[in-house]
Amino acid sequence: MNDCICDATADLGRADLAAPTSAAWMAVFSLAMGVFGLLTAEYLPASLLTPMAGDLGVSEALAGQAVTVTAVVALFAGLLVPGLTRGLDRRVVLLGFSALMIASNLLVALSSSMAVLLVMRVLLGIALGGFWSMATAVAMRLVPAALLPRALSIIFSGIAVGTVVAVPLGSYLGGLYGWRSAFVAAAAVGLITLIFQWFTLPRMAPRSVVRLRTMLDVLLRPGIAMGMLACILAHTGHFALFTYIRPFLESSTGVDTDGLALMLLGFGVANFVGTLLAGWLMQRSLRMTLALMPALVGIAALSLVLLPASLAGQALLVAFWGLAFGGVPVAWSSWVARSVPDQAESAGGMVVASVQSSIAVGAAAGGAMFGASGITGVFIAGSVLMLVAALLIAVRVRIPPPPAGDVGGLASHI
Repeated sequence: MNDCICDATADLGRADLAAPTSAAWMAVFSLAMGVFGLLTAEYLPASLLTPMAGDLGVSEALAGQAVTVTAVVALFAGLLVPGLTRGLDRRVVLLGFSALMIASNLLVALSSSMAVLLVMRVLLGIALGGFWSMATAVAMRLVPAALLPRALSIIFSGIAVGTVVAVPLGSYLGGLYGWRSAFVAAAAVGLITLIFQWFTLPRMAPRSVVRLRTMLDVLLRPGIAMGMLACILAHTGHFALFTYIRPFLESSTGVDTDGLALMLLGFGVANFVGTLLAGWLMQRSLRMTLALMPALVGIAALSLVLLPASLAGQALLVAFWGLAFGGVPVAWSSWVARSVPDQAESAGGMVVASVQSSIAVGAAAGGAMFGASGITGVFIAGSVLMLVAALLIAVRVRIPPPPAGDVGGLASHI
């Protein structure tokens, strides 16, 4: 196994044909903007459940399925879009994803019913899943092999920035101008992204062909399936909790819209710090980072339920939650980069399928639990799932060694 990893790592720069000799950094930043725009749009319903549900005449549990629909579609898009677009210039495909993001947000803002809104979120799911499945492979065509970790860290930073901005911005705009204004703002972000990508992304003729069989072969490699299971559990628990964070905070402390926006901003800022902290932790132990982060999220969520409710105390716990989860996507990206360095788009599709299925299941299960046992039941179940994921990672997940000459792996560049 180690020999296979070393051989694959040595071929990383030659994957999908030769890597470029110079770096297209502006194009890399345009991909980071794409991540930011997509994450902003995906997370908005989490901060707008209450006003969305009231305006459209549905329950908060049903409104939460706006997240589920996007995630389910993104799951299948991540698996199918790379193959369906195999004959197209990758620049054209990426610009198409940004156009779909703009259309989805505008049409959601104009939706007259929950059914129409859910259909419009399908467009975002296609863009989200397709973009994520191709991001690493495209980065490999924009920078030399030696600079790939740095490029990936820039692209992944869009996750943290999106987390910082999306939820508090949605809550703030929703309080001032109504929930629809937040989606108009997300469409504006998409338009800026499209223009930036139009001027910076080079033409990238299609090369390798991605098939479902290739992804299955990757999944069957030793240790990959168990790692993906742990990844799914960690993300499912988090999104079961995060999708319903607003109803929980409103019911436990009676926080108003402005206070909620500040608490969610604290979550986002702490999440960004957690992303940086994860890089430092992974240089010491990738296994410790993978297991510690979900365990801390579970402890924070349980504490929100079990400790006496106070505005200051819950604000601190929400920030601690954000700090802990900030390292989860970065750590799993590093694990995948170490485990499957020779199958860029295949690994991308696999990660999209794992994470988006987790988001869908987490939001759907959280909604079912919300309806059956209330918001407290959601937080207890989600916390337990995070702790189970941490235990599985600690005892069963195989951690590949870092590539030769890179003690910290991807972490050393983040």
